[in-house]
Amino acid sequence: MIDLHSHTTASDGQYPPDEQVARAAKAGVTVLAVTDHDTVSGLSACEAAAAKLGLRLVPGIEISAHFNRREVHILGHFVDRSVTRLANFDVELKAFREQRMGLMVDKVKSLGFPVTLEAVKAIAGTGHLARPHLARWFVEAGICTSTQEAFTRFLGDGKPAAVARFDVTPEQAIELIHAAHGTATIAHPGPSRINRLELGELKAMGLDGIEVHHSDHPPTQREQFLSWARELDLVPTAGSDFHGEKVAPDRHFGAVGMDPKDFERLEARRT
Repeated sequence: MIDLHSHTTASDGQYPPDEQVARAAKAGVTVLAVTDHDTVSGLSACEAAAAKLGLRLVPGIEISAHFNRREVHILGHFVDRSVTRLANFDVELKAFREQRMGLMVDKVKSLGFPVTLEAVKAIAGTGHLARPHLARWFVEAGICTSTQEAFTRFLGDGKPAAVARFDVTPEQAIELIHAAHGTATIAHPGPSRINRLELGELKAMGLDGIEVHHSDHPPTQREQFLSWARELDLVPTAGSDFHGEKVAPDRHFGAVGMDPKDFERLEARRT
C-alpha cells in the first residue's frame, strides 16, 4: 500500500513522527510519504522510525502557493532535505507563520474570544504554526464543533480572522522542489477546484503528477482526474492526507492506494 500524503506534528498533524509512521505501518502502508506543510523538520525522526519498522519513507513537503487568486498546494516527493534552499525556505516560513498567527490571534480576540498565542502554540507543539492549530483551539474551547466549522466561520479566506499567506507562486514551489531533487504533484485538485486549463498551465510550469486518488475525491472525480493525467502525461498519485482524527476525522491510512508502476514512474522523474 502506497500513501504519498500525510502530516505530523511538525506541521498541523496530530501525531509526532515516530507514532505517525507506526500508525501507517499498522494500517498496512508499506510506502509512506510525510509531506508536512512548508517544512521538512520532521523527516529525520520519520526516517529513523520507518527504518525500524521496515517501511519505506518517501521524504516530502507540501508547499502552499497562490494561483489564480486562491490557495493551492504542491506536494514534493523524494526531496533532499539537506539542500540549502529547501532548509532556508523552512526557516523563513516558520518565522512568517508565527507572525501571521499572532495577527490571527489578535483578530480572534477582537471578536470577543479569549484566545492567546501561547494556547495555540501549546496545541502546535514544535510544529510550524498553521490555521488548523487555531481551528483546534476553537473546537477545544467549545466554540465550534469541528475544525471545518472554525474555517467556515472564522479562518477561511475572507472570514473575520483570516490573514494573508506567504506569497509563493506554483512555479516557484515547483522550482524549489526540483532544486531539492524531488518531484512536484498538485495536491487534492478536487477541493482546490483545479480545472483542465489550470492543470495544463501547471504542467507547463514543470508539474510531474496529480493526486488523483485522495480521501476527498469521489469516484467520478477520480475518473476525471485520471483522464486528465493520461492526456497531459502526469503521474497519477494517491494520498490519504492523514492528519489524525482530531484534525481530519474522515481521512484514514488505507483509504486510498497507488499503483506501484505509477510510483516507479514518479520516482523516475526525479531531477
